[in-house]
Amino acid sequence: MTLPECVEVTTGENPVGSVIWLHGLGADGHDFEPIVPELHLPAELPLRFVFPHAPVRPVTINGGMSMRAWYDIVSLDAEGRADAKGVYESTALLEGLIAREIDRGIDAKKIVIAGFSMGGAIAINTALHSKESLAGLMALSTYLPLPSEVAASTGGRDLPVFMAHGSFDPMLPMQWGQASAEKLKETGFAVEWHDYPMAHAVCPEEIRDIREWLLKIYGVRTSG
Repeated sequence: MTLPECVEVTTGENPVGSVIWLHGLGADGHDFEPIVPELHLPAELPLRFVFPHAPVRPVTINGGMSMRAWYDIVSLDAEGRADAKGVYESTALLEGLIAREIDRGIDAKKIVIAGFSMGGAIAINTALHSKESLAGLMALSTYLPLPSEVAASTGGRDLPVFMAHGSFDPMLPMQWGQASAEKLKETGFAVEWHDYPMAHAVCPEEIRDIREWLLKIYGVRTSG
């Protein structure tokens, strides 16, 4: 399997953990690169942020136009919108990126998988089936791409999960995110839910909460 090209940002020498963060439809690995300095991570927590580029593929709801996408979106419905084959292929890519971080000396328990929109959907699906005991899952403005996968999931239920959504998101209604969070909770996942008065985006309050969550995940105490 050929892994996708990635943008990488390290916040210090000798990273003690990795955050693999997948972008949304039509974007690329540079999309969330500017957020890293905004997290103001302390020097005692050097992390490697890995932002992979999604493959280019035709997207049905965009008239078949080719663009970077982790899977095809075949409808505008909450159920059945995600192309299952594409979801599985991109899940395998993320699993490959996790394995590469482990090969680079990062313990699986220090690897966070994250994503925005369809990137978050792949992160969720990967967490459901990961054989590794990961540090956490961060799913932003997203949803379960294949809801039927939850019941059969083999991922550890002790995985810390951060989910966030904009309360007036016109592209992915917050109800989809909330329903996905509830489904995860019903099967034993502990989901930390956040919502913000924003559209399909990331806001400063969310970045602050992501920072606090990462500090907690990696066991770094902070006074502010």
